[in-house]
Parts: sequence; C-alpha cells; structure tokens
Amino acid sequence: MTFANPAGNAATAAAGYVRALLDLLGDRDPLEVAAEQLPWLERRTAGLHDTALRRPEAPGKWSAIQVIQHLADTEVVYAWRTRQVLTEDRPAIQGYDQDAWASKLDYAHADLGVTLGQLRGVRTANLRLWRSLTPAQRARVGLHSERGPESLDLLIRMMGAHDLVHRRQIDRVLAAAGVAPR
Repeated sequence: MTFANPAGNAATAAAGYVRALLDLLGDRDPLEVAAEQLPWLERRTAGLHDTALRRPEAPGKWSAIQVIQHLADTEVVYAWRTRQVLTEDRPAIQGYDQDAWASKLDYAHADLGVTLGQLRGVRTANLRLWRSLTPAQRARVGLHSERGPESLDLLIRMMGAHDLVHRRQIDRVLAAAGVAPR
C-alpha cells in the first residue's frame, strides 16, 4: 500500500489511513519499533554522499533528507500531543499540513547531523515518557481535528507504524538514487 495523507482530504481519508497504519504495525510493539528508528536511520545514512540524501525519488516527491526532517518534526508533534492529552481533558489536537512544513521549513536543505540530533533528543524523551505511562494514561483521549477522538495508545501505535512507513520510503528514495539497502 502507498501511504499518503495530504492535507486537502485528510479528514475524508482518515479512517483508511489509520487502518493502513495499524495493519502495517500488526502485532509489533510500537515502543520497540520507536526504539529501533534512530539506529536504523544512522545505519542507513552512514557514509552517504550528500547528493544521494538530497535526490528526490521522483519529481514532486521528497528526498531522504526531507523524510528524515519530517520524522524529526513529527516527533515534536508527538511530544506536544502526548503532553497535551496527559495534562488536559480531551484537548483539541490540531492536524497539520506536512507538505507545507516541508516546503516552508525548507526540509530540502536540512542538515543531517542537526536533524538526527533533534530526533535523538525528542525521541529519547518521548520513549522515556511513553514507557512510564499507566494503562489509564494510555487510554486518555484527545480530539484530533481530522480524525476525531484518539487515545494516547492509538497515537503511540500510529507513531510506530509511521516509523515503518518512512523506513520503506527512505529505502525506495535511496534505491532511486542508486544506493543499495544496508
């Protein structure tokens, strides 16, 4: 399955998008998947020439560095949403346009070291927090602007699946740039 979640029809595509994510995750522990993400990215990008990192898969598609910056910024979003849901009663969770972020925040010129550092810091803090949650805390709900009520448990499972989606994407993008899997 190709995963796409464009802002223009996110609300109408929400149920299918969530179902596809959860199907991809299957019975894997999302926190184990999350813990694998940074080492996987570091192995996959080690020694890569900058040209390979910045070459998009196809016209209008993201490069590997853009995907990695998306992962780093999405981690900030997960951090904020988690903390909101833990500290507020059924808070509003605003969706966002990932393509606008990529364009307006200039993902194409992101620095790999800075991006991985951002992801390392925020993911480490998130993992510590997520691992400490009680079942009651994981059941707390926020109201997503496009998908409706979402528990922290669902957010964590979607995050694990999101990681897997983008690992596949990075492999595809780098293969298009002539870089073999590692």
